Amino acid sequence: MHIHILGICGTFMGGIAAIAREAGHRVTGCDADVYPPMSTQLEKQGIDLIEGYSPEQIGLNPDVFVVGNVVSRGNLLMEEILGRNLPYISGPQWLSENVLRDKWVLAVAGTHGKTTTSSMLAWILSDAGMKPGFLIGGIPQNFGTSAQLGSNSPFFVIEADEYDTAFFDKRSKFVHYRPRTVILNNLEFDHADIFSDLAAIEHQFHQLVRIIPNNGLIVTNGRDESLQRVLAKGCWTPLEKVGIPDGWQASTREGGGISISYKDESQGILNWELMGDHNRMNALAALSAARHAGVPVRIGIESLARFKNVKRRMEVRGIVRGITVYDDFAHHPTAIHTTLQGLRDKVNGGRIVAVLEPRSNTMKMGTWKESLAGSLAAADRVFCYTDNLGWNAAESLQSLGSKISNHDSLEQLIAAIVETTYSGDHVLIMSNGSFGGIHEKLLEALAVA
Repeated sequence: MHIHILGICGTFMGGIAAIAREAGHRVTGCDADVYPPMSTQLEKQGIDLIEGYSPEQIGLNPDVFVVGNVVSRGNLLMEEILGRNLPYISGPQWLSENVLRDKWVLAVAGTHGKTTTSSMLAWILSDAGMKPGFLIGGIPQNFGTSAQLGSNSPFFVIEADEYDTAFFDKRSKFVHYRPRTVILNNLEFDHADIFSDLAAIEHQFHQLVRIIPNNGLIVTNGRDESLQRVLAKGCWTPLEKVGIPDGWQASTREGGGISISYKDESQGILNWELMGDHNRMNALAALSAARHAGVPVRIGIESLARFKNVKRRMEVRGIVRGITVYDDFAHHPTAIHTTLQGLRDKVNGGRIVAVLEPRSNTMKMGTWKESLAGSLAAADRVFCYTDNLGWNAAESLQSLGSKISNHDSLEQLIAAIVETTYSGDHVLIMSNGSFGGIHEKLLEALAVA
């Protein structure tokens, strides 16, 4: 089968491309915004990429066009497909029908931590010799790829996004996956471009809960009130909760290591380098889900000790003149706060310079502008990139006082960071996009300063 993927450089659609190629299909694709790491991953796999959505691409004559949710009406190629009545399908539906149908699907859903938790779970299963397939919205460093087929394994781990499926299917992606094991990490309001309020998102999560079989398992954050409301609407599946005394817990031990317990019964000691309570919660959820798939907790803990984090999750991009530059995907006030707090715990009194690009649709709309300043409070200096924002960042962030500096020019932003950083500083760059290649540009500028 030849599939042509519209929006191929998104992490999800790029993952589908990799899986389809591994399954023996011919894969081509197009996108309007091609940048690493996904473009690099696709090129290594020999997948032909076309820049833009030219209608002439119908001349490729694929068996089906697989349409990403970045594509909307008015897209020139999509209009040609519709006008000629050519076959098309959404990415999640193609995946469901061609890959997941006979799999034990382990899905990870929630506002924060999906990518990291999915990566932990896939690694635990893989390290236990179970060779799972997976599709993750990032590149786990234990694997070096965001997706693999796992053709000889019954298990498939998927990052289950609540964003809508396609312009012709407004259901959340995750309802297509029919999982047996589900992790519900947390739930906050996000994606203001498609959801009117938190209740609308909770409704979609309820639709997911409704399709999980009674021989499955739901692993849920026992501290999260929104998830409790979702489950109160109806739950037909066994539950295990993390972060509460009657469930899974993790506590830091004197002298190092993290004590893992389930219902007050010790499960073992985890030794690793990941920072923050959020990662301990992620680890607990992954251990619980892996146990449901047959991996003893002791084995799971040993695997997590060898877990390497996902690219763009507190990833050190370089150290120049004693200045450490990190890359992180944080793009929601809660994630920003959690990431900064984790770094603060690591560096103690070291100076943290936060560099933020408010790039997500919700950020650009200004939905979080009132809470953004508070999420940045742990930083010693803050730089905000304000290009193409629909709200006044200087006004919204003024409570940060002399700590804040706003710039609508990338070059001026980099120059300002270079001018105000010193040996021993930790520069944390946060964006869910490429941020104009700021990481390498900043490292180069620091080297010649």
